[in-house]
Amino acid sequence: MPTIALVLAPRLRSLSIATAALLLLAGVLVFAYAPNDADQGLIQKIFYLHVPLAIVALCGFVAGGVFGVQHLRTRDRKWDLRSYIAIHLSLILGVAVLLTGSIWARAAWGHWWVWDEPTLVSFLTVFLLFACYQPLRFAIEDPERQARYASVFAVTAAAFVPLNFLAVRLAQGYVHPRVLTSGDSMTTPMRITFYVALIAMVGLYVTLFRVELESKRDIIRLARARRAAAAAAEGAA
Repeated sequence: MPTIALVLAPRLRSLSIATAALLLLAGVLVFAYAPNDADQGLIQKIFYLHVPLAIVALCGFVAGGVFGVQHLRTRDRKWDLRSYIAIHLSLILGVAVLLTGSIWARAAWGHWWVWDEPTLVSFLTVFLLFACYQPLRFAIEDPERQARYASVFAVTAAAFVPLNFLAVRLAQGYVHPRVLTSGDSMTTPMRITFYVALIAMVGLYVTLFRVELESKRDIIRLARARRAAAAAAEGAA
């Protein structure tokens, strides 16, 4: 289905090409332009993947909540579909965030996980909260109730994302490397590389969102066509 959507949507095809070019540019900048960190060395380059992933995943969770609000306000199922896709993609990115965070933690601190590190634990908490979304959703068979309850959950869970961000910023005794906001620790090439990587990750998320949205729409249209054909066949009989 995604292949059909790409063929039928020139804008989506153009977005995919632009995203691929941005990802390639980000990779070149990471390894050929940005210098190694003075303290962490080569392993610090995982920052250009880990942090954009985390930012985009959290924004995707918030977007899922915003779409949920729209669904509750309008009762239009298109917003429920958007909410589902936004959260689904953010969960996938969230797995990548946790994996890259563990690799970075192992290299920086000698441990795969540090439970008293507020940034890691807070993201894990948000991730596990949203991981309950799909089991809750698909435990309800009635489509209308499923969409309504899923939207309520998405809105409630999304409210924790800014609270999580504030809690981490207010936490004392930081252990997590504060590369992005630690004053002069980032040179101009590092900042340029980071922003390009962030834009590329946003492009990847938007592209995947559009592809999955078109795929789901194709599935819905196909199901409607099959039901219409079956009804017509029964009527003819």
